[in-house]
Amino acid sequence: MNQPRIFDEIVLYFQSILKDLPDKRIGKNKHYQMSDAALSAFSVFFTQSPSFLAHQKSMTQKKGHNNAQSLFGIHQIPTDNHIRDLLDDVEPSVIFPVFYEILRALEQGKNLEAFRSWENNLLIALDGTEYFSSNQIHCQNCSSRTFRNGTTQYFHAVVTPVIVCPGNSKVIPLIPEFVVPQDGHNKQDCENAAAKRWIQKYAEQYAYQGITVLGDDLYCHQPFCELLLKQQLNFILVCQPKSHKTLYEWLEGMPLDTFSNKTWKGKVYEIYNYRYVNQIPLRDGEDALFVNWCELTITRDDGTLIYKNNFVTNHQLTDINVEAIVSSGRTRWKVENENNNTLKIKGYNLEHNFGHGKNHLSSLLAAFNILAFLFHTLLDLTSEKYQFIRQHLPTRKTFFDDLRALTRYLYFDSWENLLDFMIQGLELEFHPNTS
Repeated sequence: MNQPRIFDEIVLYFQSILKDLPDKRIGKNKHYQMSDAALSAFSVFFTQSPSFLAHQKSMTQKKGHNNAQSLFGIHQIPTDNHIRDLLDDVEPSVIFPVFYEILRALEQGKNLEAFRSWENNLLIALDGTEYFSSNQIHCQNCSSRTFRNGTTQYFHAVVTPVIVCPGNSKVIPLIPEFVVPQDGHNKQDCENAAAKRWIQKYAEQYAYQGITVLGDDLYCHQPFCELLLKQQLNFILVCQPKSHKTLYEWLEGMPLDTFSNKTWKGKVYEIYNYRYVNQIPLRDGEDALFVNWCELTITRDDGTLIYKNNFVTNHQLTDINVEAIVSSGRTRWKVENENNNTLKIKGYNLEHNFGHGKNHLSSLLAAFNILAFLFHTLLDLTSEKYQFIRQHLPTRKTFFDDLRALTRYLYFDSWENLLDFMIQGLELEFHPNTS
């Protein structure tokens, strides 16, 4: 679906949000606008070019204009140190409305339909990941761990919810929740607590969509499940025997429903064996939450074990839907492979220390990085020109290599002009969908 104006509208909305950033400066010493500092930082993540700003300053000296101005709306480019200093007191939450605005635009443009799974569910996978660690550099918002040898390691972590779907290679990043010290809490913050905060803050925005939350065994505990149900969210969570002894003791004495099918994988058959039961206690005690349990074991004809995992869910299990529910539960891995790993090893360099600061800088820059990935996803879902270019280049790395080179040497007055230039360079016929 071609919706070229959506990207431009979101860019304008993003710029309007940044105009109201809190500014710690007093007096008349305000040579650089706060929005220029924020857009400058974002442009580095969007172009995946650490040298983007330096190249644009050089272009200004030679040509009198630059791509930072035309493509990102940056009036004056601050120095790297200025950017870090100006943004250190800005909490990442100030840009969170942009995440929701992009999701709203995708919903209105019917782009979310390709992410709906069985019974029209939208699947939101939760996972935590670390994006900074050091034995020396730290700030007041760092978490820490002490090793047996007495060494203290400081780190930052974040819970990264994403919309996923079986069979869909794309994911849609949602508002992140950072693991940071909480006012009034003596205990160090953790992934589980951050995930609970995310549910409490944002469930109301998403529940009407028909949401099923996916998560690993860390989340498969009664308080978290009860919170999801209270917020009108469903769940499919990994449930391991080691951490759920009561549940598996119940399973030993219960008759289980079974279901199997055989699938040809091109060279061998794989046998999918499902076992499931409804209404089993998640933990010991009279107040135990009753959940529905299922297991998938995949073997080859010769008995070789390929895969085994267990899940609990609040969805009623039957022979008709157990395959789809397990398939949805298994899609949880996409939050790691298609989101967190993409952010770390495919050009976004999430774990690189772009600037740590004393307050919020590290988490704000991480939020910009995640938002840059979401902007690329927005283009991939709504711009036929962007899709065409990506399809005709061998890798995503090639696309960003080209983007870096073009914006270093040539001036483009708009993103549309840049995309048109790239299409012309491919020497291929582009036929937009005009229906």
